[in-house]
Amino acid sequence: MPPHPERQRSAPIRWFSNHAANFRHRLAFSDALPQLAILGLVSGIITGVIALLFRLSFELPLHALFEGDSTEAFESLPSMIHFLLPLGGALLVGIILHFIDPHRRQVGVSHVVERVHKHQGRMPSGNAITQFICGSLLLSTGTPVGREGPAVHLGAACASGLGKQMKLPNNNLRLLAGCGVAAAIAASFNTPLAGVIFAMEVVLLEYTVTGFIPIILASVSATVVSRAVYGDDPAFMVPAVELGSLWEIPYLILSGLTIGAVAAVILRMHKLSAKVQQYPILWRTLAAGLIAGTAGWMLPQVLGLGYDTIEMALYSQLGLGLLIAIGLIKILVATTVVGLGLPGGMVSPTLVSGACLGGALGVLGGFMMPELASGPGLYAMLGMAAMMGAVLNAPLAALIALLELTYHPHILMPAMLVIVIACVTARILSRLPGLFLIGHDPDRLSSPVFQMLSRSGVTSLMNRDFVSCSRSIGWEKALAILESKPDWIVIEDVGETKYLLRPSDLAHYLEASDTSLWEEDQPIALLDIPGQHRELKPIHPRASLKEALQLMRHQNAMAIYVSRSTSAPLQSEVSGIITREAIDNYYH
Repeated sequence: MPPHPERQRSAPIRWFSNHAANFRHRLAFSDALPQLAILGLVSGIITGVIALLFRLSFELPLHALFEGDSTEAFESLPSMIHFLLPLGGALLVGIILHFIDPHRRQVGVSHVVERVHKHQGRMPSGNAITQFICGSLLLSTGTPVGREGPAVHLGAACASGLGKQMKLPNNNLRLLAGCGVAAAIAASFNTPLAGVIFAMEVVLLEYTVTGFIPIILASVSATVVSRAVYGDDPAFMVPAVELGSLWEIPYLILSGLTIGAVAAVILRMHKLSAKVQQYPILWRTLAAGLIAGTAGWMLPQVLGLGYDTIEMALYSQLGLGLLIAIGLIKILVATTVVGLGLPGGMVSPTLVSGACLGGALGVLGGFMMPELASGPGLYAMLGMAAMMGAVLNAPLAALIALLELTYHPHILMPAMLVIVIACVTARILSRLPGLFLIGHDPDRLSSPVFQMLSRSGVTSLMNRDFVSCSRSIGWEKALAILESKPDWIVIEDVGETKYLLRPSDLAHYLEASDTSLWEEDQPIALLDIPGQHRELKPIHPRASLKEALQLMRHQNAMAIYVSRSTSAPLQSEVSGIITREAIDNYYH
């Protein structure tokens, strides 16, 4: 008799379902490298596509505005447009944000850091939509903010969303968000290695082999997607330069101190911006638009991303006064408008400011010691990397980005010196962590214990060697339980709180009981026998060990059970048991 058609169709479905379940279960362990590598590759491709769509969303309107290939020819527009364009963009964004729930207004890299470390990488889709629309409006109207911050948010949200759709354990969502961050930076700058270091140094705040592999694959795949559309050229062209003489080292130190001092001012300004968050969003965005418009009217070079300005600074095509003006006004305006609530990025403004201020230092150095000083282009490159490293507290990411942009290893030695001095100066003067960590506790975010527990799911540690029984059992049932030699006894009745009992406590009770009770087969009330009865709290099977520890601390519980359902945990079956001792032994 031939098999039933329904069964023939259901066989592939069952096969796929079983393999998907095994795939998800394996990902609960911290060493699931093959599975994580696949996820990193897929998330990188998705993020690369999203980054391209976001880039096109503001480049196409700018191409139409300038009637050519350029997207940054704001200087060619009339002076009144320099004022009205960013003002109009800020007002449109303010109106949109006014009708959005305040929780949906949280966007950017700081939001990603918070979600990664406080919410296991779960990224709300509504915030990502807000970021896409508002970020595109700001960039298409020339507001002096960056595109990398929005791209990082979108990348993290897409990669995390992939994990949520696949119902992966929460310990993977955090790493997937890091994959999205790396892919977004790589696609934005055409710098895959800098994307990897940025994700690990700025967002995840850790370096692990398990994390490196999927993040590298995500960064590479996103770079391939970007290069397939925009080619192999980096975000901006750089000249071939090198240090002219070792006698310049004292001046390099002075340059690092100068860049670090400016970075400290920026960090303090960003810290102070928290005081204006109490005012209505419409008033804040109006003020931001007026500030950006006034700056654009006075100095149109600060409008837009500013990559053309970076190239001009690198090739010594700007005068000393213009370099100083752009370098200071660009970063001050960007910090102010972002602090007022405009959902833009800060990476590009730091690069523009650093390149211009570094170029200005190079020009001044040439005036003071013309026979020894290197060209302003070298100092522009060093200033660009130093400002990025100091403001973001990401010295290694800045150094790698500089290396990938220049393809010139001879710049590494002076770059390392200037970047380190700028970072140390900024930390000492501002007494603040990096820009994206302001408002957070860096020590708590990077806690080694929480970092370790975040990398594993509860199903990787739960104990399945237990026996479930009701609160009242007979003597024969009790003997049968002890003969099976379980690690734990779960006391549960439908709709009632579950408790945990050691089998040794039941064995001691039976040994001490009167034999007449055995003959009469009197029921045993398990909750009344001497011993430690641990009340069990339910936790979702996709939760991480960090969430398990936090639940135990919050509920003052010494044990939890992994539930098969969260809608009705008291009625759900117990998949496994996790005790506080098991978690303590895991990270000790």
